[in-house]
Parts: sequence; structure tokens; C-alpha cells
Amino acid sequence: MGRVSVRYIVDDVDAAVAFYTTHLGFTLDQQPAPVFAALVRGDLHLLLSAPTGPGGAAQTMPDGRRPEPGGWNRIQLTVDDLDATVAALRAAGAVFRNDIVTGRGGRQILLDDPAGNAVELFEPAPRP
Repeated sequence: MGRVSVRYIVDDVDAAVAFYTTHLGFTLDQQPAPVFAALVRGDLHLLLSAPTGPGGAAQTMPDGRRPEPGGWNRIQLTVDDLDATVAALRAAGAVFRNDIVTGRGGRQILLDDPAGNAVELFEPAPRP
């Protein structure tokens, strides 16, 4: 498959860039305007857009709804050590929606970015 792009609506593009690059291993690809930035982590291209400005991501829908941050759709980032990752993020003041949950496929937790968008951190279960 190649590059996959996901767009998140964020209140503060600079704060979101700092969060994703400092804590989650993304690098800044481009930030041509204060209301938009593109970040990269492997094949994932994360597009961050403010709900204001001239861009298409800020446009009102025909039914009157406006783009806004938050919700339950999320990207999933695989980590090698979930406990250590969560501890480092908590020490940095990150906000989590829940505690670590263990299932058949591994362990996960939901983290909020600065705009309230969910990020799932996932540690796969060891393979037999």
C-alpha cells in the first residue's frame, strides 16, 4: 500500500505539531500556513488542519455542520513497550481517556492530542 494520509482537525496546529513530534515519533514534513501542517511517521502522513481559514478542511458542510476536533475515530500507533510509553507521556502531562486495556491481540490505551483527537497506542501480544 504506500503512504496513508489521515486528517485531524485541531484547535492549535502548532501545539499539535509539538505534541506529535515530541511525544509520538512524527517528523514535520511541511507547514506552509499557520492553519495546516503535514507530519510523517513511516508510511503514515498525518494532516493537521485548523477549523478556520481558506482551506477545504475548514469549509462548512451543506447541512451547516462545521469541522471540529475530537470524536472517536483514531489512528493506532504500535509501540514496543506500552507501560514505558504511557509513563513517559503521563510525566509530560498527556491526557488519557482510559487505563491500559488487555485483549487477545495485545494491550491498548487511548490518548488525547491537544485538541481532543484520540490516538490509540497499541502493544501487540507476543506471538507464539
